[in-house]
Amino acid sequence: MSVSVRIDECNGCADCVPSCPYGAISMEGGSAVVSAECTMCGACVEVCPQNAIEMPQSEPADSDTASGHGIWVFAEQRNGEIASVVYELLEAGRKLADKIGEELGAVLLGKGIAGAADKLIGCGADKVFLLDDTQFEYYRDDHFTAAIAALVRAYRPNIFLFGATTNGRSLAPRLAARLQTGLTADCTELDIDVDRKLLLQTRPALGGNIMATIICQYRRPQMATVRPKVFPRAEYDPGRKGEVVAPEIALTDVDTRVNIVGAVTEASDAMRLDEADIVVAGGRGLGSAENYRLVEELAALLGGATAASRAIVDEGWAPYASQVGQTGKTITPKLYIACGISGAVQHLIGMRSAATIVAINKNPEAPIFSVAHYGIVGDVVEVLTEMIKTLKKLK
Repeated sequence: MSVSVRIDECNGCADCVPSCPYGAISMEGGSAVVSAECTMCGACVEVCPQNAIEMPQSEPADSDTASGHGIWVFAEQRNGEIASVVYELLEAGRKLADKIGEELGAVLLGKGIAGAADKLIGCGADKVFLLDDTQFEYYRDDHFTAAIAALVRAYRPNIFLFGATTNGRSLAPRLAARLQTGLTADCTELDIDVDRKLLLQTRPALGGNIMATIICQYRRPQMATVRPKVFPRAEYDPGRKGEVVAPEIALTDVDTRVNIVGAVTEASDAMRLDEADIVVAGGRGLGSAENYRLVEELAALLGGATAASRAIVDEGWAPYASQVGQTGKTITPKLYIACGISGAVQHLIGMRSAATIVAINKNPEAPIFSVAHYGIVGDVVEVLTEMIKTLKKLK
């Protein structure tokens, strides 16, 4: 389904063509034509001087699209390895499914990845919908959206969960637009209204100053992306049984705009931030980019990873990949050392679940101390220098 053009009112001005960010509009026979790649973003509707383009009207709440059964998880994978957030979604999805007495399904696309289905079942899935084909070897928005949309229309899940990863954040909104349903992004909590089977989707709002709980009352599936590391990982049970379903999905009409010519794996000796047990993070209180090297040195001595607040990432002191917080990563290390970080709520969202938090800040009233288990009030450069000196002696 896409936006529609009233041919009798279209004057062929073509203003809508460059307005479409997805290249879904072209001119044919003197009027605008919208392709199946339309995501219904509405950009063309706003620029049309003749008001000849209109959005499709939502169907009433008692339509077939308002029904659904089962909870699905998008099983994102790369080179056959399931993303860690998928196991967290299976843990959360299993609890939700048990509350309402429905099945938990996992949607797995790729090439040569059938073996991963057993791992998903062992971690809580009752069914794995497996699309194993060459065209799914690499993630491509067009192919994945078309295939999963076809699956949803065929099996009609009630709830569909995605990890808030790069691919998940790209796929979920496209799919929601294609299916004309709602989507809540970057959830940090999930629950369910058992009587109405409504997913309660909680996420930070207004810059992280409040937590909003959102429902999608009239459309199905109810969709949400979930930040990694906010739920525990599902435990694997090798004896658990489930079903693998291999639907036949024809994608002959997909108008792909991306061709994969190759894949390059970046080699790095740095520890992955989201997998580290010890994380040392720096903030603006360090005073300069040169002082961030103290954070790196301490992390190396402790065998941990480095992180940063948004403030110093914006300043260019640290790479974006190291950013922790609402617009960065959510992590749950065993030890988190916050160096010169004041503790804005946007940053706390990303690290407050750490097992032990140590804060170093010269301001005794800094908000970071409200979540810290141990606090050191003092000049962060001096404190880090002494910590590094002591650790070197101990080693």
